[in-house]
Amino acid sequence: MKDFRLKTQLCFRLDALSRMDYKKVLLVTDSFFVQNGTAEKIRQLCKNAQLFVFDKVQPDPPLALIADGVAILTSFLPDAIIALGGGSAIDCAKGILAMSESNAKLIAIPTTSGTGSEVTSFAILTHNGIKHPLVDNRLRPDMAILDASLLEKLPKSLIADSGMDAVAHCLEALAATSASPFSDALASHALRLLVQKLPASFEGDAAVREEIHCAATMAGIAFDHAGLGICHSLSHALGGQFHLPHGKLNAILLPSVIRFNGVQHYQRFTPQVLLTVERLRRVLALPESLHAAGLQRNDVLQHLDAICDAALCDPCTKTNPRSVKIDNLKRIVREVL
Repeated sequence: MKDFRLKTQLCFRLDALSRMDYKKVLLVTDSFFVQNGTAEKIRQLCKNAQLFVFDKVQPDPPLALIADGVAILTSFLPDAIIALGGGSAIDCAKGILAMSESNAKLIAIPTTSGTGSEVTSFAILTHNGIKHPLVDNRLRPDMAILDASLLEKLPKSLIADSGMDAVAHCLEALAATSASPFSDALASHALRLLVQKLPASFEGDAAVREEIHCAATMAGIAFDHAGLGICHSLSHALGGQFHLPHGKLNAILLPSVIRFNGVQHYQRFTPQVLLTVERLRRVLALPESLHAAGLQRNDVLQHLDAICDAALCDPCTKTNPRSVKIDNLKRIVREVL
């Protein structure tokens, strides 16, 4: 069994920021949170700090954006970086930290419930249409603030996409080659919560979203230690090429991956698990194929070799529970066309 690191302090209200004693804070976010006043609320809570707002975050943050952030960090020299937003904002902040020599503390404030990036050593950056996972203990945030008040107005599509991402984290962590009793406990409990609560959240029940938020973070801790698998490898590769939401791609791929891995690991991937995932996908109105998600069959086949090459090299493939060859990956992609 490998080390189980629990670096990140978890807080559950934004006002935890008022207890911080930083002099300079770099806030990494997007324009939405500037416009809706959340960035200003953070400025007020960081009352003793000079705050610089870098609000250029975009989905699938490219390396050029990271370079802009590094330039600001090098000039401003903050002692803390706050990432506010979904996985892209947190990954952007992690990228800025990774590409600099800064020792700034990293505080993540997730506004979606899915990526788990607020507690992991992973970051996903995009370059030339390819998503590159970075894995480094330095990228694990020092603090995560899981404030459910930020989740009240989530659109249904984001609840579905991010929720299925968290479900995939649980299922892949449970079977990954570095799984342990500790990661299993977190992944199993998180999976039960997600399956039970996501439909209600999707239908507008904001009261369940704090539990889902916590479940997504538990799933993040689990996969950060256990690893993932080829659902995420293929999702990264397809997302880099076609820019579909990561959770939507996981929803499309997960049943085929369960069937592939279930050949050798039927204890984890039972027929009941497959039926549960397929039922949840329907309830959340997620697509069952790449075509249903808007992709053309010929476009995917044209890039099939590059997609599967990228997936085979993805770090997530290393912890897939079943040995994988390029032909296996091609077969799975063809299944979900």
